[in-house]
Amino acid sequence: MTNEPDEPEMERSELAGEFTEDDVTVLVDIYRPAGTQNDWILEVITEEDDLTTWEEPFATDREAFEEFLATVERDGIRSFFGGEDPEPAVH
Repeated sequence: MTNEPDEPEMERSELAGEFTEDDVTVLVDIYRPAGTQNDWILEVITEEDDLTTWEEPFATDREAFEEFLATVERDGIRSFFGGEDPEPAVH
């Protein structure tokens, strides 16, 4: 599959990938436009296709991953799932 002509290539962090805790797996995606020194975007995608995107980018991919870990520690990995909660989590 190729990107659309006006869709830039993305560089993925080595820290991106699947993360499992308490038998729950999510995909941690940390990326930025390829060939740039732009800040990193952090997204978490659940097995049920719930998507959580942080509003503010991160200066380094390590900072993004550490924020993800801190969120899991503070709120639990299930906080990324939509469920019955009428108000989505804001990160």
